[in-house]
Amino acid sequence: QEQLVESGGGSVQDGGSLRLSCAASGPTYTWYYMGWFRQAPGKERELVALIAGLGTVAYADSVKGRFTISTDSAKRTLYLQMNSLKPEDTAMYYCAARTRVIYTRPFREAEYDAWGQGTQVTVSS
Repeated sequence: QEQLVESGGGSVQDGGSLRLSCAASGPTYTWYYMGWFRQAPGKERELVALIAGLGTVAYADSVKGRFTISTDSAKRTLYLQMNSLKPEDTAMYYCAARTRVIYTRPFREAEYDAWGQGTQVTVSS
């Protein structure tokens, strides 16, 4: 069973930076896409960024130019570098993986089949 464990959340001021990490573990862990989602209180979970196994990335319009998704060379750790953070970025951030073959980019929550427990990001003004 694949496991995803996030870390790196915390509290920062408006304009600050954080780097989230998501470590993947499991005896046969492979993935086709990985993504970062976030959920603010009272709102639906939304996709922030995704990365394909071949490296193609995509971002939500709200974070383009501020956030960067990447993996380590072994593709077992997922990162989200978040710069110029805003109070509206405050949310629980989750990493997710698509471990079954898919032929289109998975933008929807339901298309991911492995999830971490989340890490809280709070940005104060």
